[in-house]
Amino acid sequence: MKQIHQFTAVIEREDDGYVSLCPELDIASQGDTVEEARVNLIEAIELFFEVADPSEIASRLKSEIFITRLEVSIGQA
Repeated sequence: MKQIHQFTAVIEREDDGYVSLCPELDIASQGDTVEEARVNLIEAIELFFEVADPSEIASRLKSEIFITRLEVSIGQA
């Protein structure tokens, strides 16, 4: 029986496409659209869990990921 796990996806535009990243596993993918990049990242994560050794999963899996916005002062005062 398959289990469902939740991971974070960070998707950003790069040139004419989109790059997607799962920071918990440091796995990335890409696509021509946001949705395609998301679906391709899901596929990459599923494939990783199918073939990775349990020790590799344990060493790559980060349990605490925090995503937040920052305010940064740039330029002269």
